Amino acid sequence: MKLVSWNIQWARGCDGHVSAGRIARALNDFGDADVICLQEVARGYDDLPGLQGEDQVAQFATLFPDHAPIFAPGADSLRRDGTRRQFGNLTLSRLPVLAAWRHLLPWPADSTAPSMQRACVEVVLDGLAGGLRVLNTHLEYYSRVQRMAQIEALRALNAEAQAHAVAPPAAKASGGAFAAVLRPAAALLCGDFNCEPGSEEFVRLVAPGASLQARWHDLWAHCHGAVAHADTVGLHGCDWPGRRFCCDFALATAPLLSRVQAVEVDQSTAASDHQPVWITLAD
Repeated sequence: MKLVSWNIQWARGCDGHVSAGRIARALNDFGDADVICLQEVARGYDDLPGLQGEDQVAQFATLFPDHAPIFAPGADSLRRDGTRRQFGNLTLSRLPVLAAWRHLLPWPADSTAPSMQRACVEVVLDGLAGGLRVLNTHLEYYSRVQRMAQIEALRALNAEAQAHAVAPPAAKASGGAFAAVLRPAAALLCGDFNCEPGSEEFVRLVAPGASLQARWHDLWAHCHGAVAHADTVGLHGCDWPGRRFCCDFALATAPLLSRVQAVEVDQSTAASDHQPVWITLAD
């Protein structure tokens, strides 16, 4: 089973050209992903470089017709002309999506920096023993205050899910919206965290929780030991010329670790200012 996480910068490549098709080709060239987690997917924007109001959720749903699209906008606003603009995270899954939740992350006031509402989309996938949760997120870039609050929310979200795995909500006889929903202990969290390995934010993200299962484990370290994280931005002269570093990660809960076979970064593509992070799991 292959998963990929990629901040696609609204499909804008290092050459300034916007192309959802090029993003799809880059993904297909590197591997056949069962689950695709994209950040910075846009709908209705004509004031981002290269965009003319496209619905990129629809574009990617067409480009990956065998994958179900689950979109979680963080920014969502109405323009004066009546059109809607949305910007957020898109998860595309070939595996059956048993449940989906769209979480808005904390956005504490910080007048010292520009910022936007951020989100995390959580899906429960069928196909692995006991099921699998996949969380796709993108944390604030400019405000460390907001980023730290969002990291605490991701830690709390996992603790909540682990509690649900141990003690699921009681099913209501009438079913409907109260029907029992699986929320497995095995989970993968991926995205653009806008912090570097060793930073205070990252150290807090992977810090021990109330229980072993309520902790996020860095999958790069799990697979590569003390080898430094592969750079995910600053390649190909794009946006961070002369400065290469890693801010895109994949993490997992303890029940998933034994299934993790590989974590790789595709450093060859210049279809975005970030590089895709690929995760291989035993199914």
